[in-house]
Amino acid sequence: MTISRRKVLTIIGGGTIAAAATGTGLFAATRTPTKALAPWAAAGLEEEPRRRALSYAILAPNPHNRQPWQVDLATPDTVRIYRDKTRNLPETDPHARQLTIGLGCFAELMRIAASQTGHKIEFDFFPDGEDGPVAEARFGDGANADPLFAHVLERRSCKEPFTAQEVPANMVAQLEPLANVHTDPGKVAEIRDLTWQAWKTEIFTPRTMKESVDLMRFGKCEINANPDGIDLGGAFLEALMLAGILSREAQSDPNSTGFKEGIRIYEEMLNATPAYAVITTDGNTRLDQIEVGRRWLRLNLTTTALGLSLHPVSQALQEFEEMAPHYEKAHAMLAEPGHTVQMLGRLGFGPKVGRSPRWPLETRIINE
Repeated sequence: MTISRRKVLTIIGGGTIAAAATGTGLFAATRTPTKALAPWAAAGLEEEPRRRALSYAILAPNPHNRQPWQVDLATPDTVRIYRDKTRNLPETDPHARQLTIGLGCFAELMRIAASQTGHKIEFDFFPDGEDGPVAEARFGDGANADPLFAHVLERRSCKEPFTAQEVPANMVAQLEPLANVHTDPGKVAEIRDLTWQAWKTEIFTPRTMKESVDLMRFGKCEINANPDGIDLGGAFLEALMLAGILSREAQSDPNSTGFKEGIRIYEEMLNATPAYAVITTDGNTRLDQIEVGRRWLRLNLTTTALGLSLHPVSQALQEFEEMAPHYEKAHAMLAEPGHTVQMLGRLGFGPKVGRSPRWPLETRIINE
C-alpha cells in the first residue's frame, strides 16, 4: 500500500519535513525497494515452461499481499500448488476464504502466462481434499494465446480516489460476464456507505487492526527484507519515519494524528467511487472460492485493458464477529437469497500507481 505524496502532504500539513524530504535528491533516489520489485522485471525470463508461467503467476493480486502460494515442481510437466498456512490471516480471514480466492488468482494467471508459449494447463483442484495441495496443474500442448496476457504487467489494485467520470455502458457490458457492475447513483451511495462502515469496524476492532499493523513494512529496508504485507515506502514516508511521525506505534494508536488523518484519507478515497463490481456464487465451497479468484483476475486484467481501475474493498465480507451486521447487510443488498458475496471492488478511472513488492520465484518453490 504505497502512500502518495498528496496523502503525506495532507498528514503533515505541508510543513518543513515535507520540504526537507523533497529537497534531498540523493535520499529520494535511493529509497526505491529495488530488490522487492525485481520479480516484475524478472517475469518471463525463465526458459523452462512451468517456471516461466510461475514467474508471472507470483504477480497475482492477493489479500494483504500475503502471497500464500508454494509450488512443488518435482513431477515433470506438473505444478503442485499449496497454500502456505504460515501466511494465514486468522483475524480478518478466519476461514481462509479470501486467501483461497487469492490462490485462484494465482492459478488463472499461471494458465494465462502458459498459454503464451502454447502450453495448456489441466487443473485438478484439491485432489487430496482440503488438507492437501490446492491444485495439481499438468502442462500440455495446444493452447491458444490468451489476449489478456498483454495487460499482466500493467495490472494493479488502485488504492487512490477515482475521478467523477462515469463508467460507460459499453464498458459495463464488457465486464458483466465476469461481475455484477453497479453504476446507479443511489445504489452506489448505498454500497459506498456499507464499505465505509465496514472499514471503520475493521480498524476500530483492536485485534483486526493489529493484524494489519503487524504486516506493515516501514521503509525500503523492511520492504526488501519482507516483500509482502502492506508496504509503506518512498522518500516522503521515510522522511516521516526518521522524524518519528510515521511509526508502527502511531498506526496502532487511534488517538494519534496519523491515525486520524488516515481515516479521513480513506473516507475521501471511498467517496471518490462512481461504480462497484461484485462477484457472487450460489455455493461457498473451496472450489467456488478458487473459481472466484480466477474470475477476479480476469476482471482485473479486463479493467486494465479498458483503462479502468479496480480496488477490492471486501471488509464487509470478512467473517469475524464484529463484522456480522455489515456481512448480513452486504448479502441482503448484493446477493440472491442463499448466495455468497465473494468479492466487492471499487470501479472507476484512477491514476497510475506503482507495482507491489513480491517474493522472488525461487522462494516460493518448496521442491524441484
